[in-house]
Amino acid sequence: MSIYTGRGDDGETDLRDMTRISKASARIEAYGTVDELNALLGTVRPTDYDDIDDRLAEVQNHLHVVQADFANPDPDEDDPAIRADHVETVENWIDEYDDELEPLTSFILPTGSEPGAALHHARTVCRRAERRAVALASNEQINEDAVQYLNRLSDGLFTFARVVNARDGEPEDSPNY
Repeated sequence: MSIYTGRGDDGETDLRDMTRISKASARIEAYGTVDELNALLGTVRPTDYDDIDDRLAEVQNHLHVVQADFANPDPDEDDPAIRADHVETVENWIDEYDDELEPLTSFILPTGSEPGAALHHARTVCRRAERRAVALASNEQINEDAVQYLNRLSDGLFTFARVVNARDGEPEDSPNY
């Protein structure tokens, strides 16, 4: 398979059903931002914590499903799709790691060790992906579970960042107002 085809030279690309669409469309913005998040998570691993790395690997696979989901304007039942159980998985991780952390009493600055700060960065890209998905959903039918997954994942990435920073002995600094 050739890496380049030239089919996108005119500013359009193919969706999963081979519909041609502008590369500037809300659908492409949504799954392109999810792709950016996935690539960013690839730069975070390894964090030096096997449990976090295992979860990030699972998240990266989930994000491929989100991309496939968003790239498919007319999905069939057997097409890849994010489901409620994916959201529940992230919620379970958050609950598990929350037990390891001091309770939050204020906002914290997105900083810390290299992997901790990178996870905070990934959280902000995840929030952007969620905003792009919401914008897409305002005009087109998409899987609501995928939007909810991105919302929950941003909370999960925040929690992962806090855990990594705590394990690395990095303090959580609050902003000065």
